[in-house]
Amino acid sequence: MYSSSATFRGAVQTGAALVGAALLLTGCSSDGDKDPDNPSNSATQQPKDKDPYWVNPDSNAAEQLQTYKDDSKKSDAELIKKIAEQPTGEWIVPETAQDQAREFTEAAEKADREAVLVLYNIPHRDCGQFSKGGAADGDAYRNFIDEVAKGIEDRPATVILEPDALLHVVDRCTPTEFHDERYELLKGAIDKLHTLKNTKVYIDGGNAGSAGPDAFYEPLKRAGIDKADGFAVNVSNFYTTEESIAFGKQLSDKVGAKPFVIDTSRNGKGVWQSDEKDPWCNPPGRALGEVPTVDTADERVDAYLWIKRPGESDGECRGGPKAGEWWPEYALELAKNAK
Repeated sequence: MYSSSATFRGAVQTGAALVGAALLLTGCSSDGDKDPDNPSNSATQQPKDKDPYWVNPDSNAAEQLQTYKDDSKKSDAELIKKIAEQPTGEWIVPETAQDQAREFTEAAEKADREAVLVLYNIPHRDCGQFSKGGAADGDAYRNFIDEVAKGIEDRPATVILEPDALLHVVDRCTPTEFHDERYELLKGAIDKLHTLKNTKVYIDGGNAGSAGPDAFYEPLKRAGIDKADGFAVNVSNFYTTEESIAFGKQLSDKVGAKPFVIDTSRNGKGVWQSDEKDPWCNPPGRALGEVPTVDTADERVDAYLWIKRPGESDGECRGGPKAGEWWPEYALELAKNAK
């Protein structure tokens, strides 16, 4: 078992992501409940001063909301709206990286918001677990980053770079012979994205249940944290915001007081305390956490973000579908348990 979630599961489901990207351009049917300036699925943008991030009106949650409304399932609709109305990370599909990065950032810019993009394509990804895969080699990964950069151009974007990539170096899940290449590729990605005028880059820095901050100092330095805007913690995991702030501040102290962002998408009740196998995989009884915002509890925390999209499966465990697939029953449970 690994203390990471090891199930990063958004863009790995190519078909669903491609459909979502296409819907950004075409839109969906509308009804009388929808904002006339935002006709798709009644998802609206949050107040910009506290939440500058873009809400995708054609997300899985937004489509599920519309389905519940059409079926007159009012209580379910109210629950799923808690997810549909919040901005979440867009996990970029390698095969259409440039098109997706362009479409998401263009849609966000049109709404006067900022897109949150997640890049999850490092070679030897996830140590052969539920989200195994990634770029075939270093050249393929560099091309992927180039395509993303071409798609973003000068539009505003926050990029979360390679969940678990460094954690799996630290815990030795990724074989030692791949470590040097991984550092080089991450550093190159930061260098490339750093050249974009309005892009912020946060490299994944583990979570409160992983190895302590001391273990991440050298990996973050070798991966180019100096040029990054900061790091991300708790991606796709369940540690509370308080635990994540404490971990993040200790790590920040070791890397020049760099700021960080926290994934609060599913941390409303903390981690599942269980001796069962893979307790990070679709654990029961969890809840949505703090909604995305830049109004955080600590000056070093740049934002709370929903990097993992609530309601998408961690993998084929505890009755869940494949990693990254939409699971409405789990989404409803997260929303029902939220404060």
